[in-house]
Amino acid sequence: MAYLVLGNGSVFEGKRIGYKSSATIGELVFTTGMVGYLETLTDPSYAGQIVTQTFPLIGNYGVIPEDFEGRPALTGYVVRDLCETPSNFRSEEKLDSWLQKNGIPGICGVDTREITRQIREQGVMNAMICDEIPADLSSINSYLVQDVLRQVTCEHPEIYPAEGEKRFAVTLVDYGAKRNIIRSLQERGCEVTVVPAFTDAKSILAGDPDGVMLSNGPGDPAENISCIREIARLVGKVPVFGICLGHQMTALAMGGRTFKLKYGHRGGNQPATEIESGRTFITSQNHGYAVDAASLGETGVETFVNANDGSCEGIRYPGKQCFTVQFHPEAHSGPHDTSFLFDRFISMMGGK
Repeated sequence: MAYLVLGNGSVFEGKRIGYKSSATIGELVFTTGMVGYLETLTDPSYAGQIVTQTFPLIGNYGVIPEDFEGRPALTGYVVRDLCETPSNFRSEEKLDSWLQKNGIPGICGVDTREITRQIREQGVMNAMICDEIPADLSSINSYLVQDVLRQVTCEHPEIYPAEGEKRFAVTLVDYGAKRNIIRSLQERGCEVTVVPAFTDAKSILAGDPDGVMLSNGPGDPAENISCIREIARLVGKVPVFGICLGHQMTALAMGGRTFKLKYGHRGGNQPATEIESGRTFITSQNHGYAVDAASLGETGVETFVNANDGSCEGIRYPGKQCFTVQFHPEAHSGPHDTSFLFDRFISMMGGK
């Protein structure tokens, strides 16, 4: 027996899964992916959060390490039904045992549809997975996702060779980078040097990269003051491509603002419309904050908008050799509709 207690006082009774912890608190969010639970569980952008899967059956193809995107960083996991008999020739173990080994507490057998409805109507809130219902909700509601970049970034620089002939050298600043960003660059002939989030611009430029990638990552972009300062020192000096948190912090570095969305965009079915062409792409996303495009004035030009709520999904910075997007063009698992953005980055570096 276990409980999911929401910050608004709602209680959901279910069965304990994963790591056995008396109580764990996190920011409760939901993701709408029908597949890709392994990529969700190993996405560093979920640091500090309890993730609810809206798709009812999770674990049916077991655990496949080749599909991991990084180190698991989420606080807890909520599912409707957890499959105990996975069926996939690539599977190495059951999901429940993997959750236990990786210290991820969870709960199953709860009404994930109702949980999602409450988040959509009332906005993202905190929650607790526990064995006993607390009499006081103050510990739940006082929780904040803070200083999570240090939890997810790499400790030391790492170099990944290009596939085939080396065409370019790219420095990837790791704010919680998904592995498929690296793979997407490697297959395009890029040698990728991954550096920790707090690496200064001077050190990055000293390596004479052909381009710089700013990765995805967790948390409130505005709290990363030192990272924002270094991005400001990079833009205009070298071609820059930013994704997700990298997109948000670039906007802040260029004088813009960000704001928290009511319940964010998480899943592999988010529509992003390219303003210039009018074409809508289906994208994979995982974020709770957005850029206020108008706050950039003439410094940045909005390139994509979310077709559901009109929020900013992309910015280019004229004369700076810099563009950024809120979604994941490297999506794995997920749609590959916008993978051409990596080719745009390659073209930008070719003009160096």
